[in-house]
Amino acid sequence: MSRRLARETALQVLFQRDLTKEPFIIAEEVQRWAKEFVVPEPSKDFAQELVEGTIAHQEQIDHTIASFAQDWTINRMAKVDRNVMRLATYEIIFRSDIPGRVSLNEAIELAKRFGGEESAKFVNGILDRIVESAVKAEQKSVDVSSTVTSNSN
Repeated sequence: MSRRLARETALQVLFQRDLTKEPFIIAEEVQRWAKEFVVPEPSKDFAQELVEGTIAHQEQIDHTIASFAQDWTINRMAKVDRNVMRLATYEIIFRSDIPGRVSLNEAIELAKRFGGEESAKFVNGILDRIVESAVKAEQKSVDVSSTVTSNSN
């Protein structure tokens, strides 16, 4: 399975949704873009999971991005940049099976390929802070559960 191709496909679907603001059936759009990129079947499934998850949690994702994007509103960001960050933020927050640094690095590559000249730096700056925050929150959660476990013994 090519997760990079899946992410590229997911990005195209998210970008299209952001650009047109028109409703669509996610599975159909993923299939259409996957055909364009010649994406293998297992990667299509991953792309669809990413799109569905990003859309389902978009309000929280946008709030998270905005809270780490100093002096930037979501609507002021370039469409490619904000959708790359939405996708990566979904992975960082909601996909424990994907390390945050992997999501960050993949997002930087997407920004380089599809974004503008400064996109990779912009995306990196915001997502790096989101990854750090997620790591701290995860560590705090582990510390709390360790304390609870040791206190119950």
